[in-house]
Amino acid sequence: MRESSQNTGRSRFAAYAWFVLAYNVGVILWGTVVRATGSGAGCGDHWPLCGGQVIPHAAQIATLIEFAHRATSGVAVALVLALIYFAFRRFPAKHPSRRYATAAVFFTLTEGLLGAALVLFGDVGNNASASRVLILSLHLVNTFLLLASLALTAKSAGSGWQASAEDGSVRGVTLWRAPTRGIYMAYAAGLLGALAIAVTGTIAALGDTLFHATSFAQGFEWDLSPTASPLLRLRIIHPVIAVLIGTYLIALAVHALSAPKPRAAKRMAACLLPLVAIQFGFGALNVLLLAPLWMQVLHLLTADLIWITLVLLSAAMLEREHASLAEYRALASVAETEGRASALTT
Repeated sequence: MRESSQNTGRSRFAAYAWFVLAYNVGVILWGTVVRATGSGAGCGDHWPLCGGQVIPHAAQIATLIEFAHRATSGVAVALVLALIYFAFRRFPAKHPSRRYATAAVFFTLTEGLLGAALVLFGDVGNNASASRVLILSLHLVNTFLLLASLALTAKSAGSGWQASAEDGSVRGVTLWRAPTRGIYMAYAAGLLGALAIAVTGTIAALGDTLFHATSFAQGFEWDLSPTASPLLRLRIIHPVIAVLIGTYLIALAVHALSAPKPRAAKRMAACLLPLVAIQFGFGALNVLLLAPLWMQVLHLLTADLIWITLVLLSAAMLEREHASLAEYRALASVAETEGRASALTT
């Protein structure tokens, strides 16, 4: 009965963690609406108050959009604080859910600080300064790390993790088979590449907002003009990186589908393939349609889903596998034989 109650509690926690993740994705998408509509200055240079008031009474749409974003972000903070509280209540010491929930709280707080920096430094509205590009890039990386922390919190809560004392040790020897160094490097490159796509995408989206072309030809001419804003010249980098890294992610997914890995990894790989293909199409449409708001939201939503799927795929592929006793004995026999051969040659 006690074990059944614990499993139920952990399942509920996992469901709650997935909900918090989904809610944060919604907050992120609303942030795109704030940026694309130029509503970042809707509350003036005040933070956390809006126009110096707790609840603004202005009827301007920009103020309402920005205030809604701040209000939903405040709810996100409360949800994440509840997440870490339940993580420490439901799980024993050293459980990964505790660690990832703690990381989620940290990145939630830094998310708010970076958002505040944009407002307090005046990097909103029509500002095209280098500081805005820098803070937006840091904001994006922080956002993705927050999503990764929440996704891993939910994943680890639903997995069959056991304390280190129950890790399958036999006579002081732990029976684990770690992934190869090449696998670690491959997925590290994939994750870093996905961040590079997202950062350049943020810069491109800012360029679309501040320098909105009336035709595809005009936008292309602006991008290549030697007198154009540096922001426009940076914008053209995004599609190149997106195609290169996107193709690499497809290769990772295909490899995962053919590798002898758990079904969880194969499920994530099977999800990643169509998501990347859809994102290629959305990226092309975003350029051809001159980045309308609804297309930017869809484009960012798909980017978030790709990132979450890639994080979960990486976690599944890099998870240490529990070796069978027969495999351990075979490896131990090989090691013993090699040791004897080494001793004879010295």
